[in-house]
Amino acid sequence: MSVRLKLILSYAGFLMLAGAMLLAAVWLYLLDEVPDVTAVPGGVLTRSGLARHFAQAAGAVLVFLLVFGLLGGWLLAGRILAPLTRITAATRLAARGSLSHRIGLPGPRDEFRELADSFDAMLAQLEAHVADQQWFAANASHELRTPLAITQTLLDVARADPNRDTGELDERLRTVNSRAIALTEALLLLSRADQRSFTREHVDLSLLAEEAAETLLPLAEKNDVTIQTSGEITPTIGSPALLLRMTTNLIHNAIVHNLPEHGTVQVDTFIRPDCAVLTVENTGDILAPQVVSTLTKPFQRGTERIHTDHAGVGLGLALV
Repeated sequence: MSVRLKLILSYAGFLMLAGAMLLAAVWLYLLDEVPDVTAVPGGVLTRSGLARHFAQAAGAVLVFLLVFGLLGGWLLAGRILAPLTRITAATRLAARGSLSHRIGLPGPRDEFRELADSFDAMLAQLEAHVADQQWFAANASHELRTPLAITQTLLDVARADPNRDTGELDERLRTVNSRAIALTEALLLLSRADQRSFTREHVDLSLLAEEAAETLLPLAEKNDVTIQTSGEITPTIGSPALLLRMTTNLIHNAIVHNLPEHGTVQVDTFIRPDCAVLTVENTGDILAPQVVSTLTKPFQRGTERIHTDHAGVGLGLALV
C-alpha cells in the first residue's frame, strides 16, 4: 500500500474507533440508567426496544464516520504529502542530471521543510562539485596537452632538419618530458590525497621542515634566497610523505615568488594546545585578498604565469 492509502485508512480507523468508544460509553450509560420498562407518551418503552433503536442509530453513525474518515483522510493525506511530492519531483530531476533545480519549499520549518532545505543544500554542493570537476578536467587536459604539443613540435623540427644538433634537442625533450611526468605525478597525488587513503603516523613537523629546506637549498641559492628555519619539536599525526610534500611545496613557492635578489624565507613550527602549526613566510610581493582566495585551486599560478625551470605545474598549493 502507498503511504497515502495507509494514512487514509489510519485516519478512518481512528475516527471509527473513537466514535465506537463514544457510542459504547453512551450505551453503557443508558443500560445503567434506563429502567426495564418506561412509560412514554403513546405507549411503553422497554429496554430491549431502546437497545434496538440505539443500535440502528449507532450503525448509521459508524457508517457516516467511515465515509467521512475516508474522504477527510484522502484530503488531509494529500495536503500533508504535497511537500513530499515536490521533493520526489526534484529528486527525479537530479537523477536525470539537472542539478540547478531547487525545491524552495515554503511554510513553517517542520520535518518536510528541513528535508527540502537539506536536499537543496546537497544539490548546491553537488552542482559546485561537478563544476569544479569539469573545470579541473578541462585545465588538466590543457596542461597535459601542452608538453605533448611541444614534444611533437620539437620532433617535427628535428625531422625537417636532419643536420640539426641533437644535443640541444635531447636536452629540451628531457625538460619537457620531466615536466609532463611531474604534472602526471602531481595529478595522481592530488587524487589520492582527496580520497584520504593514506596511513597516519606520529611525525615531527620540525624535522620535515628542516628536510624540505635542505632539499630546496640549491634552488634557494640559485635564486639568491636565504632559508631560515626555527621551531621547537612539533609532534603531530599524519602521512610523513604527504606532510613533507606539503612543506616542500610551500617553501618552493616562497622561493620562486620572492624578491629578484637577497630574498628570505622564514619557516617556523610550533605547538598550540589544539594543533601543530607550520608557517612559511617570505619577502615577496603582498597579494590581494581576492588573489589569495584562489591560490589553492588547481592550475593557479598567482598574478601571472612564470616561465622558468621551476615554475611548477600549478598544483602546488592545491596539494597543500
